[in-house]
Amino acid sequence: MKSFILLALSLTSVHTTTAAGSAAHRCFCQVTGTLDDCACDVETIDRFNNKEIFPKLQKLLSSDYFRFYKVNLNNPCPFWTDHSQCGLKYCAVKPCTPVRISYYSEAASQDLEECEKAEKLGAVNGSLSDETRQALQEWKKHDDESDRFCMLDDVDSPESQYVDLLLNPERFTGYKGPEAWRIWNSIYEENCFKPYSVKRPLNPLASNSGLCVEKRAFFRLISGLHASINIHLSARYLLDENWFEMKWSHNVSEFQLRFDKELTEGEGPKRLRNLYFLYLIELRALAKILPYFERPAFHLYTGQPTEDNEKKKLLLELLHMAKLFPLHFDETALFAGNKKEAMKLKEDFKLTFKNISRIMDCVECFKCRLWGKLQTQGLGTALKILFSERQIEAMPNASNTNPSFQLSRQEIVSLFNAFGRISTSVRELDNFRSLLSNLKQ
Repeated sequence: MKSFILLALSLTSVHTTTAAGSAAHRCFCQVTGTLDDCACDVETIDRFNNKEIFPKLQKLLSSDYFRFYKVNLNNPCPFWTDHSQCGLKYCAVKPCTPVRISYYSEAASQDLEECEKAEKLGAVNGSLSDETRQALQEWKKHDDESDRFCMLDDVDSPESQYVDLLLNPERFTGYKGPEAWRIWNSIYEENCFKPYSVKRPLNPLASNSGLCVEKRAFFRLISGLHASINIHLSARYLLDENWFEMKWSHNVSEFQLRFDKELTEGEGPKRLRNLYFLYLIELRALAKILPYFERPAFHLYTGQPTEDNEKKKLLLELLHMAKLFPLHFDETALFAGNKKEAMKLKEDFKLTFKNISRIMDCVECFKCRLWGKLQTQGLGTALKILFSERQIEAMPNASNTNPSFQLSRQEIVSLFNAFGRISTSVRELDNFRSLLSNLKQ
């Protein structure tokens, strides 16, 4: 296996503590560290993402093709009894059906008032017009599907329904405590290639003895995803609500609890470095998949030719920009060496990722379940692109209407929306740095 380049990542933030009405300021995570398999620095990623990638990506994700995601939120938890009740404030979900259906369990121990609050803030807004619903059915005729890495097995189930992602932003839901801990504990302890020495709360970058670079990389991807989700919950936090409005904004204290070096026993900055590692993985997947989308036969079909052509042009601009990134992750460094062992390890990756996807069915917060399933599938699609045996960059005929490597609409939507979440997290880190810096002054 080829040697790996060490990545020195630096991150500077500010931590503020408040006691008895007065604030004492101190620098909280001026940290340097190393990460295998890449050659980049935080400042390069921040500048590239915030100025070049983020604006184009947000515009693309607001289009019809990318805003509708098909998902089954009714799967029972296959690992333990899932109460799936509204008892967790702001977590309820509504599907995309003409008649709004509540997913609250009749056995819920919470009173009606709590359920109504959950419906108000946590429900997935499933409003779709009959015209939109009919159009979505027609879009399906244009979908491709094969070579699944993390395609959700239940997507074609009668229980699956389309959700408008723009109406259901990822934000604070109040889902935390033992229920949320059990989900992440299961992912890390039972389904993730974890270091042998792991602290509680789990330490993504603890001693790596006994782990090959592929397994360390996988562990960091999951940690990076976890960090990204926590950033979104801190950045879109319900700060206040009354009869007239709800105020969603940055909660600096919540951010500190999750990422402050001292409050997390040194783990917070490591989690942030894993976020950047995840960003590089998914960015490389976008750069590599460019030839697939350049085919004249590929369309972002929504039945609106002019709009579809404009969005494909924007998509290609984004992917060409991604390809220009100067310090891409080198995926050929993984699954190298002994071919038989590499194939076995790759299969372990697929099975492990499928298990993580199934664990998402155990998330009792349905809005969290929606975004968990989408981002898990999006990361799985990125890994499929990076490690598929079928060549993407060596297509003999760009006009080939049936290439050996294919992506379904579901995979495409999840891929770009998942990267959109990571890109937004990187952007939000800039906002938190500014907020913390202002507090320090």
